[in-house]
Amino acid sequence: REAVADAGLFPQEWDGTRVGVVIGVGGTALDHTREYTKIVEGRYSTLSPSLVARSQPGMAAGEVSLDLGATGPTMCTSTVCASGTAALGAAKLLLDAGACDIVVAGGADSPRCPVGSASFWRMGALSERREDPAAASRPFDTDRDGFVLGEGAGALVLERSGHARARSAPVYAELAGYGSTADAHHCVAPHPDGDGAARAMRVALGDADLAPGDIGHVNAHGTSTALNDRAEARALRQVFADPPPVTANKSVFGHAIGGAGAIEAVCGVLTLHHGLIPPTANLTRQEPGLELDIVTGRPRSASLHAVITNSFGFGGHNSVAVFRRP
Repeated sequence: REAVADAGLFPQEWDGTRVGVVIGVGGTALDHTREYTKIVEGRYSTLSPSLVARSQPGMAAGEVSLDLGATGPTMCTSTVCASGTAALGAAKLLLDAGACDIVVAGGADSPRCPVGSASFWRMGALSERREDPAAASRPFDTDRDGFVLGEGAGALVLERSGHARARSAPVYAELAGYGSTADAHHCVAPHPDGDGAARAMRVALGDADLAPGDIGHVNAHGTSTALNDRAEARALRQVFADPPPVTANKSVFGHAIGGAGAIEAVCGVLTLHHGLIPPTANLTRQEPGLELDIVTGRPRSASLHAVITNSFGFGGHNSVAVFRRP
């Protein structure tokens, strides 16, 4: 609703058949422990009648469609941590194909439930820094020990340029390119060389018809795990001879899994719009060998033409979006 209002749109006035919805969701059934307990105890009549519907990833997009009266293509992307960015890519395809004039796209997740938290902990992915939670998420820091689960949602209104101009819409940025690849390496670990991530960035740059030198900022996936941070740093050094300034929003928001890519895309767009790169929190000593220009301490002013946002998910899913000044 906030994104639609900010775009100067009024759902009661638009042609809903030309409005699509694409929402990324990492997982939907993690928080059903209480419902499972009712089944085991034979208390079937106390089950929520909406349990089946709430278990379907597509209901995230369905609820937005219902709320907005959007009756165009409606779908869900579920590529774990890359889901929100994948939703932007799917929305771009719908617009490029002429299937929609407007697509409301984004991601949402709430993985901070007993099953989700315990599973990530058992995997060894979560930080153990309980004495100072605000300092626990430390992407690219030599003392990091895992990520912090977050939760949240982000949404963007994507619109065909001619349609937006015709109604004098406020335009923050152009989604100029999107790239998607797979590592085909491991179910939860990224390829250590970052090859799949690097290819996704190159595909996105090619889609945008931009060169690496046109990118002035990278919004990193930056999970605060050693495997991810090292692989992403290697990928960036493959693509960029001299990687542009980097920031990692998860140092502040935590890792919202399916919502992360959309939240970080919003941050990337606002960074481009305001010409101000936000700092990475909690980075006191960059791990030797990463060789990245990571913004810390204070926001950094920059004249930006285009930015990249990276999202890399379990299963080897790599999604990259390129935003350009309109």
